[in-house]
Amino acid sequence: MYKVGVIGPHSSVERIIQIGKEYEQTMEFVAYPYRDFHETESIVREHNQDVDVWLFSGQISYMTAMKALNSEEKLVYIEHTESDIYKSLLHMGYYQNEFLNRVSIDEITTSHLEQALRQIDIEPKEMYIKTFDINSSTQELIDFHLELWKSGKTKGAITCFEAVYLGLKEAGVPTYRISTTDMEIRQALRILAERTRTFYYKDTQIGVQIIEMENFDKITEKAKSSYHLQYFEMKVKETLLRYCENLDGSLMEKGNGRYVIFSSRGAIERELRVLQETIAQLAEESDHSVAVGIGYGVTVHSAEINAQRAIQLSKERAEHGIVIVQEDGTMIQSAGEEEELRYSYRFDDKELIEKLKDVKISVKNYHKVAALIRRMNWNDFTIKDLAAHLYWDERNARRFMVSLCEVDLAEYAGEEAFSTRGRPSKRYRLK
Repeated sequence: MYKVGVIGPHSSVERIIQIGKEYEQTMEFVAYPYRDFHETESIVREHNQDVDVWLFSGQISYMTAMKALNSEEKLVYIEHTESDIYKSLLHMGYYQNEFLNRVSIDEITTSHLEQALRQIDIEPKEMYIKTFDINSSTQELIDFHLELWKSGKTKGAITCFEAVYLGLKEAGVPTYRISTTDMEIRQALRILAERTRTFYYKDTQIGVQIIEMENFDKITEKAKSSYHLQYFEMKVKETLLRYCENLDGSLMEKGNGRYVIFSSRGAIERELRVLQETIAQLAEESDHSVAVGIGYGVTVHSAEINAQRAIQLSKERAEHGIVIVQEDGTMIQSAGEEEELRYSYRFDDKELIEKLKDVKISVKNYHKVAALIRRMNWNDFTIKDLAAHLYWDERNARRFMVSLCEVDLAEYAGEEAFSTRGRPSKRYRLK
């Protein structure tokens, strides 16, 4: 059973958990209500290890959590639709005989409101709109509505926040809240159920990690005696066992600074940050870099083969880092870091494969470059750009691009506009 943390104002959390009882056979819902959406950051930081996935009552708390965790993998939010806006407008029209007239509204984006109004083909009169983001405060929104109402410009307010709703009600402002419908909650729960099935699939996949200390022979030479070397190896093993305990995995020592850990894909991905900290600690203690290759597969054999590919790639790279090879052939360099790069070493485009063979370029390197260009959002680039980001020698990077141009997979795109010395650098783009 998967544990779902529900974040939102008290009333929303209660409704979500009530409707979520339909899924009580597969998911356990835990309430994490807040008074102000800014509390989301402290909630997810403190309790992230206590739940398998987070469900948010709205997009603003989801965005706050995504920024705090620097990931969206465990996050799902209930998406508001036009029906939420229509519901609040109908309430205002019924109770105040005012429909889209002399009203203040706060929204996360004006496009959402504009789309809703466009569909009912009604032109609003004297409507005041304030957009908000994760840096907005509850008091700021209350003041916006309150000043308009006190000056007589509005007859009521519509808000997305329970705290703003309660604050305005206390001040005597006729206020109506944009809140999710049961249908939207059920739709989010269906998405959540699919997400948990994905977690299950990952947990059933085998994950093999190979951790290798670079230049272990030099570490051996530096050891004052065989006892000092054994003490060092025991310390390394202790560090890895602590990490292994988080994974509920098993550790095997292969000798010469190489270790293998068997676990599940789900556990490895959940503890990727702990692995990064562990590797940093080992590198500091040994004063040598550490290469890490992770392989996923349906069987232990296929996962080990992928892990071998991954460790080889990690050792080839100047800065090493964590490399992952998934069962579908996707390679991930610098996994878990800001410069993470995803590409595939499998490809079925025969024409492209033949062109790359003609100029002796590997499919893997071609996809690596294509993935870098996508991640950096480059329209064109220089040889220096390519070499710096992929840690290639400039001569090899130049040969690579010239070869691609020869088989019409890349093209010359001009020269650097500003150049200090020598000839201007050429700019290229992939076709």
